[in-house]
Amino acid sequence: METVDNSASTSTDEEIRQLRLDKVQELRDKNVNPYPTTGERTVYAKELHEKYDDLEPESHTGIIQSVAGRLILKRDMGKLSFATLRDSSGTIQLFVSKADMANNFDAFVDLDLGDWVSATGEVITSKKGELSIKTSSVVLLSKCLRPLPDKFKGMTDVDQIYRQRELDLIMNEESRKRFEIRHKAIASVRRSLSERGYVEVEGPVLMDEPGGATARPFVTHHNALDMDLHLRIALELPLKRLVVGGIEKVFEIGRVFRNEGISTRHNPEFTMMECYEAFGDYNTMMNLTESIVENAAKDSIGRTDIKIDDLEISLAAPFRRASMIDLVQEAIGIEMHPSMDKDEAIKIAKENGLDKIEGFWGVGKIIGELYELHCEKNLIQPTFVLDYPREISPLAKQKPDDPEITERFELVVAGRELGNAFSELNDPIEQRNRFEDEQKARDAGDDEAGTIDEPYLRALEYGLPPTGGLGIGMDRLAMLLAETLTIRDVVLFPTLRSEK
Repeated sequence: METVDNSASTSTDEEIRQLRLDKVQELRDKNVNPYPTTGERTVYAKELHEKYDDLEPESHTGIIQSVAGRLILKRDMGKLSFATLRDSSGTIQLFVSKADMANNFDAFVDLDLGDWVSATGEVITSKKGELSIKTSSVVLLSKCLRPLPDKFKGMTDVDQIYRQRELDLIMNEESRKRFEIRHKAIASVRRSLSERGYVEVEGPVLMDEPGGATARPFVTHHNALDMDLHLRIALELPLKRLVVGGIEKVFEIGRVFRNEGISTRHNPEFTMMECYEAFGDYNTMMNLTESIVENAAKDSIGRTDIKIDDLEISLAAPFRRASMIDLVQEAIGIEMHPSMDKDEAIKIAKENGLDKIEGFWGVGKIIGELYELHCEKNLIQPTFVLDYPREISPLAKQKPDDPEITERFELVVAGRELGNAFSELNDPIEQRNRFEDEQKARDAGDDEAGTIDEPYLRALEYGLPPTGGLGIGMDRLAMLLAETLTIRDVVLFPTLRSEK
């Protein structure tokens, strides 16, 4: 079935828009509302296919149903018209004849691609066996004034795809599927946590101190209080204060904001899930992470095998576990440790391609940079990277046998960080020392370093039990499951430069 627009193919978009505006005025002149308050629908397209797809060609059910959706294909053949209507569940063909429509047939022919309509008629199958509504009446629900892109040429302007997501969703089935996967994946994460007794909460978005991560915040001003506030860069600190308060299993799925660069993996606002469990540690969180990711794959795409950039990846548990120090040693052939001499660490780093080393970096930060340079991109199968240097983990508890290393992991899949977890630091004195180190780094020029969060320190002094904490980027998870390489494909409205 071919795409047909009633407007001349040589007309400009603005000329077509004017023709359609004229149609709107003609309808109003006839006392027909082109934008009525509501429309009739008794069934969705998917339900019709589930019930009637086994019918033989030229079957007549005698069942009258009403469908509602957008006209995306239309072919007029004199006294007979065919159209495809799409709703949120799928598509259904409309079989429209002048004999059945009587005085409304001309009004149907005058409809344009993109119009929203309600169609009522008998459920039948055509000569070719295509399930259809043998239409007896059609009501215009919303007039589409702008012409849709050509179905066969599609939308080729990438900027237009991201800037006009509504058009992308109208025209591109792949985009609709990606966001369906995203929805199912996040619903699965929420279900996995709820089934384990976690309580979902909402923390503040505007914060006095933007703690919980190393990132540059957005700053805004509250006029009534005459004070600067920050959009949150993480969900962490308020959630751990709730654990102090006795909510022993708590989680939030929410937006966070980081005033940083834009790339295929980064958007200034993105969706995080963070959860905290009293009497757990980072081993507890590893087991939980495996379950969350595997379940999300099964629930959203029905399988645990995915393909990213021609790489076959299995999201079935268990995942590989390897320490950061061991991975760096495998990559450069030299064993390093945060306790080693800094000058020696700098020498090794420069010999292995780390040219820019800031003066305020310690050895732990240097090791972390070498890992990012040489290791992360090569971790294709799901891998828990364990035991980060204390210097780059200000909220994680030290390992009992090595105070320079923390009980922290990041989950890396296809060279991308997917999750981050700690055995949470619950010693308020040590936490204050870590915050003070962060403040010193910020004062020395590291604008991503944290500050001293006094309300959080006060909460810690009331006692945080041993706690495991986990954060998973929902956009990154959706990217994996949708098998796409750019975050803009799974964020409905990514941040873009101004159209102007």
